[in-house]
Amino acid sequence: MSDRLNADTLSDLAEGIQRPAYDRGAITTGVVHLGVGAFHRAHQAVYTDDVLARDPHWGIVAASLRSPDTYDALQPQDGLYTLSVRSQEGEALRVIGSIMRVIVAPRETEDLLDVMSDPQTRIVTLTVTEKGYCHDPATGALNEAHPDIVHDLAYSMNPKSAPGFIVEALRRRRMNGVPPFTVLTCDNLPSNGRTVKRVLTHLAELVDPELGRFVADEVSCPSTMVDRIVPATSDQDRERIAEALGVTDAWPVVTEPFTQWVIEDRFPQGRPAWELAGAEFVSDVEPYEHMKLRLLNGSHSTLAYLGYLAGYETVADTMADEAFVRLIRGLMDDEVTPTLHMPAGADLESYKSALIERFKNPALKHRTWQIAMDGSQKLPQRLLGTIRDRLSVSAPIRRLSLGVAAWMRYVAGTDENGMAIDVRDPMADRLQEIASKAEGSAEVLARGLFAIREIFGDDLPADPRFTSEVVAHLTRLYELGAKRAVSELKVG
Repeated sequence: MSDRLNADTLSDLAEGIQRPAYDRGAITTGVVHLGVGAFHRAHQAVYTDDVLARDPHWGIVAASLRSPDTYDALQPQDGLYTLSVRSQEGEALRVIGSIMRVIVAPRETEDLLDVMSDPQTRIVTLTVTEKGYCHDPATGALNEAHPDIVHDLAYSMNPKSAPGFIVEALRRRRMNGVPPFTVLTCDNLPSNGRTVKRVLTHLAELVDPELGRFVADEVSCPSTMVDRIVPATSDQDRERIAEALGVTDAWPVVTEPFTQWVIEDRFPQGRPAWELAGAEFVSDVEPYEHMKLRLLNGSHSTLAYLGYLAGYETVADTMADEAFVRLIRGLMDDEVTPTLHMPAGADLESYKSALIERFKNPALKHRTWQIAMDGSQKLPQRLLGTIRDRLSVSAPIRRLSLGVAAWMRYVAGTDENGMAIDVRDPMADRLQEIASKAEGSAEVLARGLFAIREIFGDDLPADPRFTSEVVAHLTRLYELGAKRAVSELKVG
């Protein structure tokens, strides 16, 4: 198929394909997004697309901080791409037009800083994953030894990191008398707005104490909770979607029908009317954030490590095994729910039941290996925070600690058939060194991993209620394998 999705072919698309309901030529930039991956394009960009017909001043300039892949795919398509919403009932296709331009930050650094410094830009959003904040996941503090932060402190006007770009753009706006933009993180960090505010303030202080005070006093960083499952796009997805469109789309995104966005309403320079697209604005997002991080993300990580070890390629494959369904429902009901404190009217039971059905959705090919990435950055907020809360009231952590043990077994780097696991993690070299010294000993492996303070802090490795549970599970994973360990799990 030779024709490509772009502004010229938009009117030629097959019947039934939803198109942008506004004149893209009238759209101006109001949002800069850092980290233009699949999640942003299936979530925040869609909410924005929904409201541009009402207010054209919120078009998105999206930046990739590393790879040019998204630029290479979307630039010939005038920023257009297809959203595929898949369920057991079928597939709905929609072309999204809210991304007006894509920038590759390493080769267009000054261009990106100019757009971020422009008075028209009133919000900077981020989906750079947990590792993109260059922080210590155990404490939430800026990691001054992170290579990108070391670079950004030496060359602050030519930054590499997301925090570095934001601080430099804020410095330029302050110097030119332009009010600061709102920083809206959409990543899975605990108290994500407060965490990013802490990281940015500290970095700004290191650049210039006056700039640090400006960031602390003037920059708004609302917390958010985002929820939508977005698997990696496959070649089969591209072929299927091209056939339906009648033109080629180099990088469509595939997702589920469910979507949620809860946001603290603190935008001094204004914001899009995202509530018209279904976003929920609240005064305090933390209860929703804990609900999602602990119920969805904690369950997802547990499924990913155990499912991968058990030989299941996707989450849906894993959830076709009733032993895993029992494990996850018990994890949610008995160990996570008691740690949550939701506002009146929140329906946790419906949310948990919906999660089980979402995990079972066979139309979403969400690979366990994809979810397993970057576990050293994810573990503290997805599982360890819940474990700390449970230990503080002397409550059982049987299922939660199995998830931690499964991560340890996974990052050891060899599966149950003796084949190498492609462990993608910022700490991969360190994890591999610990695993090689353990030589297959569960106790030695656990002890070595517990010593990574950036993950486990000082408290958990010193608590035998935690360490003994994890070592016992890890031993059983080596002896029995993940399938039997899950099916034979004894609780309470």
